[in-house]
Amino acid sequence: MLATASPTVTLRSAPARPFDGAIAAARTCYSPRVIGTDEVTEKQRDTIGALTFDAGHHTVYQHAHFEFGLEHVSRQFVWSFLHSYPFYNSEQSSQRYVKLKEPRAFVPPIAGEALRVYEHAILRAWDRYGELSALLKDDALAILKELRYVRPGTSPDRLKQIDRDAEKRAIETARYVIPIAAFTSMVHTISGIVLHRLHRMMNTSDAPSEARAVIGEMVRLVREWDPFFFEKVGLAPIGRDEVPETAFPQAQGGGDRFAAVFDARLNGRWSRLRAASEDAETIVAEAVRSVFGLEPATMSDDEALDRVMNPALNRYRLDVLNVSYHSPLMRALHHTTYVFEKRLSHTADSQDQRHRMVPASRPLMTFADTSAPDYITPRLVAANARARAVYDCAMREAWAAKNRLLELGVPLEFALYVLPNAKTLRFIESGSLLALLHKWTLRTCFNAQEEIYLASMDEIAQVRAIHPRIGRHIGPPCVIRNGLVSPRCTEGSHFCGVPVWRDFPAAVRRL
Repeated sequence: MLATASPTVTLRSAPARPFDGAIAAARTCYSPRVIGTDEVTEKQRDTIGALTFDAGHHTVYQHAHFEFGLEHVSRQFVWSFLHSYPFYNSEQSSQRYVKLKEPRAFVPPIAGEALRVYEHAILRAWDRYGELSALLKDDALAILKELRYVRPGTSPDRLKQIDRDAEKRAIETARYVIPIAAFTSMVHTISGIVLHRLHRMMNTSDAPSEARAVIGEMVRLVREWDPFFFEKVGLAPIGRDEVPETAFPQAQGGGDRFAAVFDARLNGRWSRLRAASEDAETIVAEAVRSVFGLEPATMSDDEALDRVMNPALNRYRLDVLNVSYHSPLMRALHHTTYVFEKRLSHTADSQDQRHRMVPASRPLMTFADTSAPDYITPRLVAANARARAVYDCAMREAWAAKNRLLELGVPLEFALYVLPNAKTLRFIESGSLLALLHKWTLRTCFNAQEEIYLASMDEIAQVRAIHPRIGRHIGPPCVIRNGLVSPRCTEGSHFCGVPVWRDFPAAVRRL
């Protein structure tokens, strides 16, 4: 039985008087002291509110933060809208580690045969998830027993823990067949000005119907909390017909042709280096020298690069808090950038996009839709013939359902929801070395999501090839920390079981 519900939005916390706080902040700019919210008058709300908002002085509306609880929202909506820009914070229920016991998903406003096709597709995908979870557990368990050196005398408690970990690895992989319509829940925090922007832009994603429902409820709750916050300032949402993206023609032949051309450029890679800053190593070295007022005669390029990249000389590289953006030395890495074209599954990219300082031009799926199945196959599935057969069948069933919904006249926005997490996304991604260094440190760990790990390894290999003095100091925490600080691994009891630091980047990841 498919369980569904309308989005549930709760306002978990908010400032007592957010709009007055914005006005008081604006007044503080012209005062020798900090203005209190209790000093704001009705006249100031009318005059200063409109003056600051209409003139684009929006930072005063950034002081108020609203913490929402979201339930019964789809993974597609979260990926397409809530997490598609940098200015938010989310803690989201993980499909990697939380078993999806009952089918719970978004159901669009459709009826008749279309509704039957849609619901059947969701339920069938959940059945495939259960099959794959069972088929893959033994494979994962066998690998984990090797990695964790299970012997005849291994304690029962340790065996139980390994068994639980194997189940997590199995469901982490099986989730690829779950539809992007699947519900998720999260704590989601945004500033006041971001809420205004989301309200303005809620018709712009691949999931405008959900966006209108969720953002509309967020706005209602804030209005209820402080009527002034939207009554005194704000702009109406841009109409669906006025959104510039809707003026673009649909690609002839659908997204199949685009996918083939893009993949040909990748030539078997997960991620291909498309462009890099010219003279990147020299730029970084010059930036380091500029921080300390040094000349090349005093500090060579080699020394400057070593001082910023080598964790033996730069202890910030060892700090788990990631203080890079606060370090005058580390900010020298801002000035060189790398651009990659890459492909990831929908589920992997939902994690990849959380690296918000490494932005991407992600596809509008309503433009890049393919008529033929187009998906990523995890290695654990590919290595098991029975699992592979179930998996490929699940992919064919998902695309058949999506195509049938289109034949029945269902809008593409809604038909896309039955596609699986495995759906391939192709995009351009770029970032400064400072942002990418943090990402590569986390994502070359053997515990990182498989596809993002593989893409990151592709990326650092290409960076090493063109910028060896930068690339030689890139790797996972255990490699960066080796011989410098204890423990090497920052994962604690989740240590992967492989001494990666002995043979990086050649060490083989099995899970």
